[in-house]
Amino acid sequence: MFQIWFERDVPDHIAAELEGVARVLGPGTATPQDLLSSVGPAQAVIASSLVTYDGPAMDRAPGLRVIARTGIGYDKVDLAAAGNRGIAVCNAPDAPTTSTAEHTIALMLAVAKRLPAAQEALRGGGRDFFAAHRGFELGGRCLGLVGVGRIGKAVARMAVGLEMRVIAHDPFIDDSTMAAFGIEPVDSLAALLAEADVVSLHVPLTNETRHLIDGTAIQQMKPASMLINTARGGLVDHSALLKGLESGALFGAGLDVTDPEPLPPDHPLLHRLDVVVTPHIAAATGAGKARLYESAVDQALLVLRGQRPPHLVNPDVWPLRTPTLQEK
Repeated sequence: MFQIWFERDVPDHIAAELEGVARVLGPGTATPQDLLSSVGPAQAVIASSLVTYDGPAMDRAPGLRVIARTGIGYDKVDLAAAGNRGIAVCNAPDAPTTSTAEHTIALMLAVAKRLPAAQEALRGGGRDFFAAHRGFELGGRCLGLVGVGRIGKAVARMAVGLEMRVIAHDPFIDDSTMAAFGIEPVDSLAALLAEADVVSLHVPLTNETRHLIDGTAIQQMKPASMLINTARGGLVDHSALLKGLESGALFGAGLDVTDPEPLPPDHPLLHRLDVVVTPHIAAATGAGKARLYESAVDQALLVLRGQRPPHLVNPDVWPLRTPTLQEK
């Protein structure tokens, strides 16, 4: 049988499907002092977000052939190290789309309606809540999408349903595709920041996009606008974000991802009533988790059987792959 190591607990239906096909190793979370302690025999790794897969980590499983991510981002996988070892790297770009897009809208609504502040006021035993509360309607406002991938498109559809105007900056998406989703293209990030009432990030974390939203970008944002990030925490300079919130330049922020992740309990972003922070759980619905694991496991099995997976993120490795592994 194949040997497949899981970073997190294996969903019951996945374990049942692997019976007679693969031996399940791990999960890594069972040994928190060393998440990779049981990875040694693995031919495939089902990678979540707790482990950084660099060369030394890969070398702990000499027979490793594939790392399959239960998600879109693969910034925690060293693609060069994987390529040097003939290891295929896959992701699951379709699986988290609906759940993450819904979470994006949920954060937008929570920040726009000042839900943390309203709940805190109620706990404090105040009286004239109506007079003290200040929120704003999203209907008629402008949503600016930075990136128009699968999740960005889904967010656009939902925002149009809220009667928002949607603009976007993405040099890799043509105008006709944007128009099909009710999106107006803008030529630059600066132009988007100046026009949008809500800015929502949907790009991968790379050397070029790290701290894409820094002090300069926040100064370019429309006064009293909101920032939403359900992509990667490193896209935002949190020190600059805090300054923008403290100065009143921004109305608020909604974050499902942070840097570091999770934030320490005393981090000021966790104690502001104009900020909603969730612990990277946008895709963690029942349906979302099922799709993430199913996609990752299906692709791992394809690689182990010598078949090219549909979401191979390092295609150059495929001609270098080792011969097909046989189920024994």
